[in-house]
Amino acid sequence: MSQIEIDELAARLGEVVVLDVRTPQEYDGSGGQPCDPRQGHIPGARNLDVYRLLELPQSELRDELALPDGAEIVAYCHSGSRSDLATQALRALGYDARNYVGSWHEWSRRADLPAEI
Repeated sequence: MSQIEIDELAARLGEVVVLDVRTPQEYDGSGGQPCDPRQGHIPGARNLDVYRLLELPQSELRDELALPDGAEIVAYCHSGSRSDLATQALRALGYDARNYVGSWHEWSRRADLPAEI
C-alpha cells in the first residue's frame, strides 16, 4: 500500500488532493479526539466520511470527489486506519491514492504545521 510521510505531505500541500475521511465533527474541530493537542483539519483538505465514501456507488463517488484527471489523493483520518480503508477503496476505483498513516494524531502535534478549523 502506498503511503506518504508527514514531511512530504507538508511540502506538497496544494499539489495533492488531501481527503480527510473523519466525521464532519472531527473535521471541523467540534468533535475531535481529546488526545490531540489541536483540533481541526489539514489546510485545503476536503471532508468525506469514510463510511459515506464506502457506501456511495462509484458514479456518485466520482461526482462527490469531482477530481481532475490524474489527481493524486492523500487520505488521512485520526490514526491511519479509516484512511487505509479509504485508500484501498479509491485505488480499487482507479484513483492514485496514498495513505497518510500518521494522520491527524501526528499532524496535530506539530505546531510548525498549519491547521484549519
